[in-house]
Amino acid sequence: MQKQEEKIGDWVLYKNNQFIAFNKPAGLPVQADKTGDMSLLQLAEIYCKSTLYLIHRLDRPASGVVLFAKTKGAVTSLSEQFRERKVRKTYLAVVKEMPPEQAGAAQHFLQKNSKQNRSYVLAEQAEEGGKASELKYRVLGSIDNYHLLEAQPLSGRHHQIRAQLSAMGCPIKGDVKYGFRRSNHDRSIHLHAWKLAFQHPVSGEAVELTAAPPKEVIWDAFAANGALGS
Repeated sequence: MQKQEEKIGDWVLYKNNQFIAFNKPAGLPVQADKTGDMSLLQLAEIYCKSTLYLIHRLDRPASGVVLFAKTKGAVTSLSEQFRERKVRKTYLAVVKEMPPEQAGAAQHFLQKNSKQNRSYVLAEQAEEGGKASELKYRVLGSIDNYHLLEAQPLSGRHHQIRAQLSAMGCPIKGDVKYGFRRSNHDRSIHLHAWKLAFQHPVSGEAVELTAAPPKEVIWDAFAANGALGS
């Protein structure tokens, strides 16, 4: 257990009396699931030696920023910000196919299938159960076989980025559930929750958290060619 505590300490992005944020590794569930594997929430509570409150989720095969509240007041404030779409979420996605434009906005209707744990893009006319979903994107750079996209979901739908990029003909690397041809060897997908911007639950000051992508050959290649900025 001590080894896990030391390891999770390396994942901490920011902490104070109100909340704590981690850079979640790909493959680790945010909360307990049917596999029974240890979750980020469980490890975080061991690390903090206290109860934490789940604010939002991040897909198990993805990596990046995950935020937990430490107090009931903080969970109320932060949950309201997420619910009212006041939180700015910025993701990185690696794709093999270039999107139709260097920057743009994609709009689809998504329907969640809980049994299959995936979302489907519906016809242009919204069918029953479909929810309007909008995604802003821009190309940050390219290497030999892949392109790096910045993606900002303007609506918080289940698997929104994965489903919408797939519908655009740009499935995320490793994401066989949404049409990429081959899985990654570690079952991760090249989707990373890069930045999270919100208001401090007590002071109201602006907070922006940034999580470095995993140390891995393709992420490293984009970092080396300047696609992630200085």
